[in-house]
Amino acid sequence: MRRRTILERSGAGLVLAALALAVAPSAAPAGAAPTHAPASRPLYTTQAPIVMLKDLDSGAILFERGADKRFAPASMAKVMTAYVVLDLIDSGKLSRDKRFTVSEATWKKWNGSNGGSTMFLRAGETVSVDELLKGLITVSGNDAAAALAVGVDGSEEAFVRRMNDMAATLGMTSSRFGTPNGWPDGGVTKVSAADLITLADRLIRDHPGGYARYFSIPKLQHGKAPDGTPIVQPNRNPILGRFDGADGLKTGHTAEAGYCFLGSAKRGGRRLIMVVAGMKSEKARRDEAERLMTWGFEAWEGREIVPAGGKVGRLDVGQGAQPSVAAEAAIPVRMTVPKGFAGGFRATMRARAPLAAPVARGSRIAELVVAPDGLPPQVTPLFAANDVGKGGWFDRARTGLYRLAGW
Repeated sequence: MRRRTILERSGAGLVLAALALAVAPSAAPAGAAPTHAPASRPLYTTQAPIVMLKDLDSGAILFERGADKRFAPASMAKVMTAYVVLDLIDSGKLSRDKRFTVSEATWKKWNGSNGGSTMFLRAGETVSVDELLKGLITVSGNDAAAALAVGVDGSEEAFVRRMNDMAATLGMTSSRFGTPNGWPDGGVTKVSAADLITLADRLIRDHPGGYARYFSIPKLQHGKAPDGTPIVQPNRNPILGRFDGADGLKTGHTAEAGYCFLGSAKRGGRRLIMVVAGMKSEKARRDEAERLMTWGFEAWEGREIVPAGGKVGRLDVGQGAQPSVAAEAAIPVRMTVPKGFAGGFRATMRARAPLAAPVARGSRIAELVVAPDGLPPQVTPLFAANDVGKGGWFDRARTGLYRLAGW
């Protein structure tokens, strides 16, 4: 196997660390010079005005059209509501067993007769956060979104401010939320496909337990019909149970954006995330989603270059109890290339260094940039392998000595 190393250079705190990663053998004859002609990208054609497909494990964008165009997401906005609630749960600020009481005002505003999709909550009913999240995602309950918002922050308006703060934190620069459920609000709520891909990527990475628990439930039973029989509603995900590996996320529909879908599926260790928007019918949305996902899995392949937990390099930590911290991959890092690709690649760890102590285990500290021959770079986040607390004078002196000696 050939091996290729990227030279290290730094400036203004930006570190490009040297890596020596295996390069796939070239298809050129023995003794021939390697070629770097652009790789032949698989062809995909679509009538959808807004489409984006990303391989989560490599960060590769496999296809995009209209990815930065802002549009009304409708119920896809509920994915942000879910992210906010899951973040509160995972940080210990909210228990999934916490029970909220459905107010008369929430019921009047969002009951099934005038509030669109519903999980059929009743005024005065107490419901757990866990059950509300199931209703939010499985049946797209507008009432569930409102009950969560009011329960967490006292009002939908206050919760929406939290949503927008989170969107800014996640880097969703084109998005603005006006409601917790995506109900038409005079054009306030707008997103882009690129931002929705970012949101889905972060939700799956940051809250894998919550994603597995809530986003692939086939049906929900909650409430009773007037005749006393239980109300059972199927999951609205159009490819769940139809496409092998599909396990999330949410549909949406507005007159402006048409039929939309933010979806994800995992096959053979690879996870793809997609957005389609502007479709003219539910069937067109479902067919396009299945066709796009099939193309992503069959025309492209992922080649593992760093295993889960693999250490990629180390970064200096300023005034830390240890002089440096290892950057590791939380999930296997795969290079995504066209099926049968015979070229090589270059890999670089990119970060701002030194890091400021304290550094928490699992925090994002760097990126692995992989550039397959003839293809755009693919970027995957790297995380701190351990905690590094603030150091005392002895730790700082030791670190200075290590760096002076080049250790």
